[in-house]
Amino acid sequence: MSAAFPSVHAVCRPGSFAGEKRGPPPAAASGKLASGFLGSAWKLRFGALPARRRGSSSVVVAVSDVVKEKKPKRSSSSSSDLLITKEEGLELYEDMVLGRTFEDMCAQMYYRGKMFGFVHLYNGQEAVSTGFIKLLKQEDCVLGHYRDHVHALSKGVSARAVMSELFGKTTGCCRGQGGSMHMFSKEHNLLGGFAFIGEGIPIATGAAFTSKYRREVLKEADCDHVTVAFFGDGTCNNGQFYECLNMAALWKLPIVFVVENNLWAIGMSHLRATSDPQIWKKGPAFGMPGVHVDGMDVLKVREVAKEAIGRARRGEGPTLVECETYRFRGHSLADPDELRDPAEKAHYAARDPIVALKKYILESNLASEAELKAIDKKIDEIIEDAVEFADASPIPPRSQLLENVFADPKGFGIGPDGRYRCEDPKFTEGTAHV
Repeated sequence: MSAAFPSVHAVCRPGSFAGEKRGPPPAAASGKLASGFLGSAWKLRFGALPARRRGSSSVVVAVSDVVKEKKPKRSSSSSSDLLITKEEGLELYEDMVLGRTFEDMCAQMYYRGKMFGFVHLYNGQEAVSTGFIKLLKQEDCVLGHYRDHVHALSKGVSARAVMSELFGKTTGCCRGQGGSMHMFSKEHNLLGGFAFIGEGIPIATGAAFTSKYRREVLKEADCDHVTVAFFGDGTCNNGQFYECLNMAALWKLPIVFVVENNLWAIGMSHLRATSDPQIWKKGPAFGMPGVHVDGMDVLKVREVAKEAIGRARRGEGPTLVECETYRFRGHSLADPDELRDPAEKAHYAARDPIVALKKYILESNLASEAELKAIDKKIDEIIEDAVEFADASPIPPRSQLLENVFADPKGFGIGPDGRYRCEDPKFTEGTAHV
């Protein structure tokens, strides 16, 4: 186990985990909401923990907090205490703004009748996707869940291809046949979004096994590919989750399991659905590091992701990361979002990850307001172009319906005469020439 993840994987003040009792954050003396993280007050640090006496309540702080608490007076030329470079900061900002703006446009298009079925938006959770995926290589694999548009964008799939898929057009990344919950791109090693919770975890485990097999059995020395599997808190009560944690630890697979704990499984509070709401603790139970991180802070997520991805790439095995985050919209665009407490929603809205990153960039003199506005304008143009492209693209022909159902890409289920092969008695007998 890497020394960067200590044997005690998360340290908190006694009783700080709100799983014991969670409601709107306590009011401060001023009458305003407390500024602490509503879901948890945990703070993490990487590196060996100092020796602590029994009963000690010393606080371990996150890498991001070290800078924030010191609050040094920085000049534009001082960068030794910064967490990111200018290039990294602008990349993170652009990716998060792309995801947010894309999802906002999806809401408009859905209500205008351009999209059909269930559409689940990612607003508020951008720090998780960006924090992990922007650290990956092209060859690394990503598997998401039904809230998967932004995972695809972060992995490099174009806004045109994702928007066209949502419009059900042939120019979509799945030729219009996948839709909102099934984004896939072989070119970008995006191995799918999945409509059923937990469905992608076994596939992610298999992808990680493939990387290990290629490296250790086929002797492909340069195959250090990593798989990142994203799923929600509700998934962590399903059997596939535990089975795959066990296999990944047993075979020391190069995989990172990322729990996007947005505190709600559709309309069910996470605290009411599981016997122990501290999901990260399930990692050590299987012999892998478990880490809890503030999923509303892309810099904290990024620091955790660096170590977890690095461990996997070095052959040190899997990591379970619980990112405590929040979605700013209902479960889907068909959800009126009436079950969550308005105070809870307001608390997290005030902790918008994009606003927080922008504030850090400006206060650290990494970029100017004009540079960030230029990125905003660029993203607006990309999204407008994506909508126009998707709207003008053709719908799939009816003949495409059975393509890719069988191994024959032309449609194994249809014969040269245009009839279904299953109607040919010779086919079912196994004597037909195909």
